Amino acid sequence: MITRRLDGVLHGNHQGLTPGHGSEPGESRLYQPGDDVRRIDWNVTARTNETYIREQIADRDLLAWLVVDVSATMDFGTQQNDKAQTAMAAAATVGFLTARAQNRLGAVLVAGRRLHVMPPRAGVNQVRAILASLASAPPADGAGLADLAGAIDRVGAIANRRGFVAVVSDFTGEQWIQPLGRAGLRHELLALVVSDPREFDVPPIGLVQLVDPSTGHGREVRVTAKVQRRFAEAAAEERARRLAGLRRAHAEIVELSTADDWLASIITHVQRKRVQAVRGGVMPR
Repeated sequence: MITRRLDGVLHGNHQGLTPGHGSEPGESRLYQPGDDVRRIDWNVTARTNETYIREQIADRDLLAWLVVDVSATMDFGTQQNDKAQTAMAAAATVGFLTARAQNRLGAVLVAGRRLHVMPPRAGVNQVRAILASLASAPPADGAGLADLAGAIDRVGAIANRRGFVAVVSDFTGEQWIQPLGRAGLRHELLALVVSDPREFDVPPIGLVQLVDPSTGHGREVRVTAKVQRRFAEAAAEERARRLAGLRRAHAEIVELSTADDWLASIITHVQRKRVQAVRGGVMPR
């Protein structure tokens, strides 16, 4: 189903999820505002008295990694899908977009402190193997917060040349910020931030029992209008800190909600990347 939907919205000579400028010279074309001046073709410009830039053929041999959070905090949702299902769909989309360009894809699945590494291979069978591992991940209740820092550092230790790293998580906590920043020095980063609407607003429904799935600790809370307001303010501050941390790591960000069309959000990002690759400009965050 995912590949059919991708084929329905992506047309033409698509070169994967992250089409880059590449290293092989291509054809020249007229300069357009926003093009990278470092790509000006001075020989053609001198002959024609008009400014031309040299296109470059995007590299196809890309080493890509998926870091997918399957910890207890992802097993939550108040919509048709929960966060874990949305994360799996996002991983499938990234995986199939990577595989269709014949790139190699590896994965690190993180459940609490446990890491499961799948070495990179090419082809759709590798994507299916990753999705099968995601679908059969053991319960992580009480296993603690996701060790995203350890998972990202593991990718950094294995990936010995520049590539692409996509992290699918709710990005709980802040321990992942520095490791992600280190990864951003070598790799292109994509952060797929998964959330549920109830994480930003809780209705004033009176006395409820709340449980932290990472630790199993619980407490009773009387949710009043005042508590609802304070909860929304704290959630907004937490979201702002999370996005600021991702931006400091120079990651491109796609926010996915269990209430929205996750594929549309990813496709919007892909189409913006294609425009960026053609124009040679800087993509707004």
